[in-house]
Formats: sequence, C-alpha cells, structure tokens
Amino acid sequence: MSSNELHRKQKTHSRASLREIAVNTQRTAKGQSISSAQTRISPCKDQGNNLMEKVVERSNMMAALRRVEQNKGAAGIDGVKTDELRNLLWDIWTDTKEQLLTGTYRPKPVRRVEIPKPNGGVRLLGIPTVLDRLIQQALLQILTSIFDPTFSEASYGFRPGKRAHTAVRVARSYVESGYDWVIDMDIEKFFDRVNHDILMARVARKVKDKRVLKLIRRYLQAGVMLGGVVVRTEEGTPQGGPLSPLLANIYLDDLDKELEKRGHKFVRYADDCNIYVKSQRAAERVMQSIREFLQKRLKLKVNEEKSCVDRPWNLKYLGFSMFKSKGKVRICLAPETIKRVKNKIREFTSRSKPIRMEDRIRRLNAYLGGWLGYFALADTSNDFASIDGWLRRRLRMCLWRQWDRVRTRLRELRALGLPEWVAHQLANTRKGPWRMSHRPLHSALNNAYWEKQGLLSLAKRHQAICQA
Repeated sequence: MSSNELHRKQKTHSRASLREIAVNTQRTAKGQSISSAQTRISPCKDQGNNLMEKVVERSNMMAALRRVEQNKGAAGIDGVKTDELRNLLWDIWTDTKEQLLTGTYRPKPVRRVEIPKPNGGVRLLGIPTVLDRLIQQALLQILTSIFDPTFSEASYGFRPGKRAHTAVRVARSYVESGYDWVIDMDIEKFFDRVNHDILMARVARKVKDKRVLKLIRRYLQAGVMLGGVVVRTEEGTPQGGPLSPLLANIYLDDLDKELEKRGHKFVRYADDCNIYVKSQRAAERVMQSIREFLQKRLKLKVNEEKSCVDRPWNLKYLGFSMFKSKGKVRICLAPETIKRVKNKIREFTSRSKPIRMEDRIRRLNAYLGGWLGYFALADTSNDFASIDGWLRRRLRMCLWRQWDRVRTRLRELRALGLPEWVAHQLANTRKGPWRMSHRPLHSALNNAYWEKQGLLSLAKRHQAICQA
C-alpha cells in the first residue's frame, strides 16, 4: 500500500471516529441529561509516555465535546461559537489530532474580557477558542484523575464532589470547636501572578508525557489578543479556560500540604484561604509565617489590604458570615452579599425602564431563584424576609410611577377596593414614588396582592428548602 493510500485510510478512519462521537453525543443529549458524575473520567493509572493518546481517545473526546457544548460560553478570537464546534471538527479534527499526537499543536491566543468586581476593579478573563476549550477539557478530564486524589481534603474549589457549601460548614465546625480567630488570606492577583516554571515543575512530578507538558506550557504562553496585537504572557494562568482551575489547585497544593504539616485547621476554595486558630497572637504569628512561605516558595504576594486577622463574625467567606446565637454558631448572609443582591434588584426595578410589571416579576423570580439556590445555606430567615419587604416596596414604587396621571391612579386605587375619599387623597398627592411606596400604598398593595401577581417570596422558598 502506498503512503498516499495509507494517509487516506487513516483520514477516513479518523472521520468515522468523529462521526461516531457526534452520533453518540446526540443520542446521549436526547436520552438523558448530562451531569458531572456522568462525564467523570475513571482514574488514570498509567501516567507514562502515552498520556496524549488517552487525551485524544474517542470516549474522552466525546465527554469533552458534551461538556463544552453544555457549558456554551462566548467565542474566542476566531469568532467561532460553541454551536459551530461540531461542524468545525468535521474539517479540522484529523489534522488537529495528528498535531496533538506529534506534539506540534499550537493554541491560539485568548480573547481578553474585563469583568467588573463587586468591590471595585476588574477581573481579567481570557476566553480561548472553542477548539482550544475542547482540547483543554479533554486534558482536564485526564489530569483530574491523576492529580485530584492527591489534593488536600481542605481544598474545595473546582473539584469533583466538592462544593462551597461544604467549605462553609467545615469552617463553622472549626469555630464551634473553639478556633474562633481567623486568618483571612487573600493572594494578590493570583491567576495573573502564577509562575510558569514553578507550575510546570509541579505538573511534571506526575506527568511524564513530554507532549502533554509542552501543550500545557503553550497554553500558558499562548498570549492575549489586545487591539489586534498578540501580547505574550510570561506569567499567570488566564481565567476562562477549563484547565485554569486545576492548574491553580496544583500550584497551591504546596500551601495545603504546608498547612497540614503544621496541623492547622483551614479551608481553601481556589485562591480564597481561611485558617482557624484559638488566639489572636497565634493568628498573627501564622499570618506572618504563611506570608513568608508564599513569597519564598511560590513567588506569590499577599494582598495586605484584603488580608486580615479577625473574628469570623466580622468577616465573610464565599458570600457568608457567622454569628453566635444561644451558644451555637450559625451561618448568615454577609453584608456585602445583601448589598450585592439589592443592587441587582435595583436594576430589575429601575423606574427609568419602561418594562411591564409581568416581565419585571418574571425576571426577578428567575434571578432570585438561582441566587437562593446558593444562599439558602444561611440559617437567618429574617435576612430573606427583609429582602422580600424591600423588594415589594421597590415594585410598589414602579407601579406608582406607571400610574402617572391622576385619573389613572384614581381608577387603579378604586379597583383595589379603597374608599373613595382615600383614593382621591392618594391620587392627588404630591409625594414622590419612593415615599408613596411605603405606608400609603402598603395596605392596598400588600403581600397577598403581589402573590396574585406571581411574585415568589424568598422567605417562603427558603423555609421550604430548609424543611425539605
């Protein structure tokens, strides 16, 4: 057989494999939902020189393709969207797979996106192309099975079977046990300051396939597209790609092992680390020693403005705080969390936006349902009831603003069953919408009214979740 015929045969076989991936993916998507447990890859015991073959294996690529399509996300610098990935693979997968196996594949630069932070500043995200997201996801699935079993139990961020709620509950258990002084450690611009050489040395401890190591290094140094110009990245691992959280955990695993060796009680979620001790003096001593460890061993800098030593009820962790009640430590919403959700509600209830009340309520129900899905861990039902009352007042303000004319107000107030003299008095008032939304309209547009309009109560939903 000639070399050309052999190449055509290999190409046909590769396209057939891709077709099988696509067909199986469609069947799975139609037949059942895809969860993280379903797409979890079995532990990879062979960590030798054939790791890249496991990355491009059909079953692994099929799982990666499902996950990338499920996650959706924005397009990279090439403009290709997630729903266009399957058609793209028909044309380029054969050559891409060959480049991966021969170690010649070169990722494209990421697209820079700036996301505003709640407390000011911006978070820099790097959006890879959909093809690079697929390859990173395939890499992630194999590397997770190698590295995750060796990670600390106190590391909860971006790991299979781990979640933020568990970290908060463990932190509460430490406080209940008397470790009620906290070292709140914030690493300054962690994802932008990761040292590539240190990171690759940690990866090379368990990965021996030089093609995989070279590919990870190329992803780290792929660069950022700024104003049509590619800027090379000498340090950092850009947030936005599937591989970045795992690399962060690999990098900070040395910190976890050091804390475990010293016998400290701690929880870490990505670069948010809290250490729990029994006295202020011990906390300040630990803060100083860990600061030196991060600077010397990992070349990282502690953010002095955001890091501190304090009591847990004066701090927030992953959106929650704590308080003592009747001798027990309970979880509550952090003040910053309440402020943030109110700012979001203000966007939905802005008087300057001409939106129908039905649409406002529908959008609020959708957003607050997802918000409550995370923050229902809090024990304080009063916080949710307070947000409910403030939200209803915002809606009354919007409704009064819509009833702009006196005759409109009079008609609507009569329809609510108010006495004629009360309706006339309210309709002709010169008070502003926010003042009117308090006592004058509270009895007419009460809780029962908003329930009929379809507004779901946070307090009632929180109570139902707690009783379930």
